[in-house]
Parts: sequence; C-alpha cells; structure tokens
Amino acid sequence: MRRPATFALAALLVLGPVLAASEAWAQQRSAPARAPAKPPEKEKEPPPPPEPPPAPYDRDLMRLSEIVGALAFLRNLCAAPDAAEWPTRMKAILESEGVTPARRDRLAGAYNRGFRGYSLTYRVCTPAATEASRRYLAEGERLSHAIAGRFGG
Repeated sequence: MRRPATFALAALLVLGPVLAASEAWAQQRSAPARAPAKPPEKEKEPPPPPEPPPAPYDRDLMRLSEIVGALAFLRNLCAAPDAAEWPTRMKAILESEGVTPARRDRLAGAYNRGFRGYSLTYRVCTPAATEASRRYLAEGERLSHAIAGRFGG
C-alpha cells in the first residue's frame, strides 16, 4: 500500500510544477490583453499666440511682394544694372513687415509666385520681358508710394 502513495507523491512532486505552470498559462490566456504602458507625456507646448489681424495695407503689400519677385527675375534676365537690388529689397520687406512666421510665409510666397511666373516662360530677354519689367516698375512705384502715403513709413 505504501507503493501507490509513494507513486502518487512522486507524481505530485514531478507534475506539480508543470500543472502550476499550465494553470498560470491558462489564466494569462483568458485574461484580457492589457494595453502597453503609455510613456509619460511630454509637457505640451503652449499654443502659438494668435495671429494679429491683417494690416489694412496687406493686400497691396502682397501685390508689391509679387511684383518684386517678378522684377528680381526679369531685371536679372535682361541684365539690368539694378538686378541685384530686388532680392535685397524683398529681404527688407520681410524684415520690416514679417512680424509673425505666417506673415513672413505669405510675403515670401507672393515673392516666389512672381519670380516663378516668369521663370517658367522666359529663358532669354525679349521685348515682351522688357515691357513687363517696365510696367512692374511703374506699378511697384505706385503701390509703394500709396502705402507710404496712406499708412506712413
């Protein structure tokens, strides 16, 4: 009689850890999956300050920026003596009027539109390019005087 009890005891000693491990495994399988732990959130940056309302001369200034971009391309293409001045003039506009990143982007975008518009069509200086340059010089002069006259500066 001792033999079956010894055999049962030996079976429990050998199979006990295996049964315990299989029970733990079964519990893990039946437990709902946990979401991985979220890393601690970084401190949120404060929202950027609200964009100030547009200046009353914004529309004219955007047009002037576009004209400066067109002149930067056309005057360089036609080897005008003032060709190097136009990018410098745009830089001055950006420094004085680009008070926020969004405004700087709009001004630079207008300049780039003017520049690209002619760079896509003209490869050499033609009479039409010279005429366009002459007209832009006149319009730019009118706009700059109007802005300065109405709004100071």
